[in-house]
Amino acid sequence: MAYSEAQNKAVQRYISKTYDQVSLRIPKGQREKIQTYADQLGKSLNGYIVDLIYADMKKAGHPLE
Repeated sequence: MAYSEAQNKAVQRYISKTYDQVSLRIPKGQREKIQTYADQLGKSLNGYIVDLIYADMKKAGHPLE
């Protein structure tokens, strides 16, 4: 079932209120490799990157939570 225009606008409002966005630039061809690896882990690309950031910060003694 497709989203209606009203549902789409509601989702976009929720996303803009709930999340910050970060842009990431990587060399051409690397996105697919990272995506494939994230898929193998059962994670989305976004989830994989966020998990890596959290793990690195925790390791350095700076947990976000």
